[in-house]
Amino acid sequence: MSGAGKMTPAEDVVLVVGVGACEDAPAQEVLGLIRDAVREAGFPERAVAELATVDVKGEEPAIVLAAERLGVPLVTYSARELAGVTVPNPTARARAAVGTPSVAEAAALCGGGRLLVPKRKSAPEGRPPMATCAIVGRPRVTAPPSPAHDLRHHGDAEVRDDGADLTDLAVNVRSDTPPAWLKEVIAASLDGLAAYPDGRAAREAVAARHGLTPDRVLLTSGAAEAFVLLARALKVRHPYVVHPQFTEPEAALRDAGHEVGRVLLREEDGFRLDPSAVPEEADLVVVGNPTNPTSVLHPAASVAALARPGRILVVDEAFMDAVPGEREALAHRTDVPGLVVLRSLTKTWGLAGLRIGYVLAAPDVIAALAQAQPLWPVSSPALAAARACVGPRALAEAGHAAHRVAADRAHLLAGLAELAPLGVRAVGPAEGPFLLIRVPGAAGVRERLRGRGFAVRRGDTFPGLGPDWVRVAVRDRGTSDRFLAALARVCGSEQDRRSAAEASHPPTRLPRDAQRE
Repeated sequence: MSGAGKMTPAEDVVLVVGVGACEDAPAQEVLGLIRDAVREAGFPERAVAELATVDVKGEEPAIVLAAERLGVPLVTYSARELAGVTVPNPTARARAAVGTPSVAEAAALCGGGRLLVPKRKSAPEGRPPMATCAIVGRPRVTAPPSPAHDLRHHGDAEVRDDGADLTDLAVNVRSDTPPAWLKEVIAASLDGLAAYPDGRAAREAVAARHGLTPDRVLLTSGAAEAFVLLARALKVRHPYVVHPQFTEPEAALRDAGHEVGRVLLREEDGFRLDPSAVPEEADLVVVGNPTNPTSVLHPAASVAALARPGRILVVDEAFMDAVPGEREALAHRTDVPGLVVLRSLTKTWGLAGLRIGYVLAAPDVIAALAQAQPLWPVSSPALAAARACVGPRALAEAGHAAHRVAADRAHLLAGLAELAPLGVRAVGPAEGPFLLIRVPGAAGVRERLRGRGFAVRRGDTFPGLGPDWVRVAVRDRGTSDRFLAALARVCGSEQDRRSAAEASHPPTRLPRDAQRE
C-alpha cells in the first residue's frame, strides 16, 4: 500500500524506516529525524525493525550509525528496484539523479506495508536539510525475526579440525589447563559414577566462596545453560541485551519466543556502559563484565545503576576471575534489587568440555530457575571440579594467573600499538583475557592468518560490530610475538591489495542534491 494510514501501538506491527542522507550528513541529524518520525507515528523506538535505503548509500556513515544505535539491520535496494515502487511524494530531481522518485519512501515501501509517516526532511537551524525519512508499518510475523548477526557463531568454529595445525587465539580458555591437580580430582570422581550426582556439597562450597547462603546458588551445565533457564523460566515482556557482548543470551531469549531489544555501546565511547541508554521499559537487562568481546571492565557502580524494582539485572561475570582482585565484581552483593550474576569455571580452568558454571541470585529467582532445570543437570565429575575450583588452593592459583594474563595482555597491546600505521587498533583499556582489534579487511586478514597458522575469532557476528573486527585471546609472550609478526605481514599485504583495488575502482557518488531524496 502506498497511501498514508493510521496504526496504533496496540496493533501487532513493526516499523521499517526508509532513509536518505547527503554525503557527510551529521549522524545526530539522521538519528534525530528518525526518532522524531517514530514518535509522530505513535510507536516506541523498539518497534523499528530495520532501516532501508538505496544501495549506493549503504555505507553512508550517518545511516550506518543510525542502524547501529537503533540495533536493527540496514537493508539496501538497487535504484532499479526502488524505481518500480509507487510513492505518494515523488520528486523529479531524485528521479533524474537516482532513477527512483524518492529514496526514503520507496525504500520503506519496497517490502510492502502501509505508509505511516510520509517523507519528511530534517530541520537543522541555519542550513538546508541533509536527511529524509519515511516510515512504513508491516504486520509482525508470529515467530521472532531472524537477527542480522549469526548469534550461534562462537570461537570454537574457528578451530574445528579442517586439517590445519593452528595456534588457537579464537577461544577464550586459559592455555595449559586444566592443571594436573585438577585432573586428578576429576579422575578420582569417576569411581562414583554409578551413583546419581549430589550437588549439595558443591553448592555449599560455591556459596562459601562468595559469602552467600546456599539457597542463593544454582549449579548449571556451563553458563550457557543459565541463559536458557533465564529465558524460559522468568516471565518478562521487554528484555534488552547490552551489545556488543556474548551472543548466547540473546539467542536463548529469541529461542524462547521473546522479542529482544538491543542497547549498542559505541566505539567512540570506548564501548563503555551508559546506564541511561537502557530504556526504562526494560524488565530484564543482560550485560557482560568484563565484556566479551570488548574486554571492557565496567565500574560496579555503573552496572548496579541499571537495577530497578521489577527489573531482572543479569550480569555475566564469566571472565571476572581473570581480573586481578576481581575488582568491580557484583557476585557477593545482595543489596542490588533483581541482581542475577552468572559465573563460569570453564574459562580459567580449561573445563569447556566438562560444562560447569553457576548462578547467584535471590532465593526466589534460584527456585524458579531450578524448577525449569532437568533432573541431575550437572555430572558428578563437574561437581567435583566445582568444589575444587572454589577452594583456597584454586583461588590462589587463579589470582596468580590473573596477574600473569594482565602482563601478557600489556605486552600484546604494546605490540599492536606498533602496527597502528597499518590500520590496526585495539580497544582499551582492556581487562579480560582477550582483545578486540579493529583491522581493515578483517575477513581477508583472518584467512591469511590461518595460512600462517593462527586462528582468530571473527567480530562481525557480534551486534554492534562490523566487518573490520576480530577478537584475539591473550597468550604467553612468545606466542604473541609470533602472532604479531604474522599480523604485520598480513596487514601489509592487505593494505597493498586494498590500495590497488581502490585505485582501479573509484567509489561512485551521487550528485549532492540528490543524496538526501
